[in-house]
Amino acid sequence: MKKTKKRKRSTRMHGRGMGTHGYGSRKKHKKSGHYGGGGMSGSGKRADHKKTLVQKLYGHGYFGKQGITSRGTKKDKRKRINLSDIELNLERYVKQGVAKKTGKGFEVNLSSYKILGEGEVKQKLLIKALSASKSTIEKIKEKGGDITLLDKKRII
Repeated sequence: MKKTKKRKRSTRMHGRGMGTHGYGSRKKHKKSGHYGGGGMSGSGKRADHKKTLVQKLYGHGYFGKQGITSRGTKKDKRKRINLSDIELNLERYVKQGVAKKTGKGFEVNLSSYKILGEGEVKQKLLIKALSASKSTIEKIKEKGGDITLLDKKRII
């Protein structure tokens, strides 16, 4: 007598104590060797098996922490420059058109910068800046110069 309906192998294996379907170890019946399977599997935090593949696809910023480090604080992105650097580069600023020599002294336009007070002032400077430190303002006024601030609240 012949069987009319034979049960499929998958139904015999599936869910009845045989999680591996007769392939031995769970890692054996997957693509790509023992690296977790096809696609992105096996590229987890600690696995690193497919690190080169993932970095090629998504760049070097894929692994590791991302996102907000501190919600409340915002990075101060103002450009800064010291008085000593202004003194050093005065001739270059004149050539670039950032500064010009007048009868009153050197007029320097650094409207996107915050001026910091490190260094000595030898020339008479008339600076236009975003903000400045108190020591900067004192040093410039000592030499008879002047500083115009675009952001009046930012004298720090």
